[in-house]
Amino acid sequence: MKKNIITIILIIVGIIVLFLIRSNYSDHNLKRTVEACVLAKKQTTKNFNRQEAKKYCEEEIKKKIKSKD
Repeated sequence: MKKNIITIILIIVGIIVLFLIRSNYSDHNLKRTVEACVLAKKQTTKNFNRQEAKKYCEEEIKKKIKSKD
């Protein structure tokens, strides 16, 4: 009985840790993707404006994320 309680507690703690890691680092991939998009825009556009490119990339990436959900 005691072994089952310890197992359940470990599973609950593991779930909490995974949730915290996911919430802290989920933005990291988005930032990297936006930076890659901005770099691609810089290489393909003659008139490059970093702020406009970043805004465009963020909007397009967020659209794609929402369409997957």
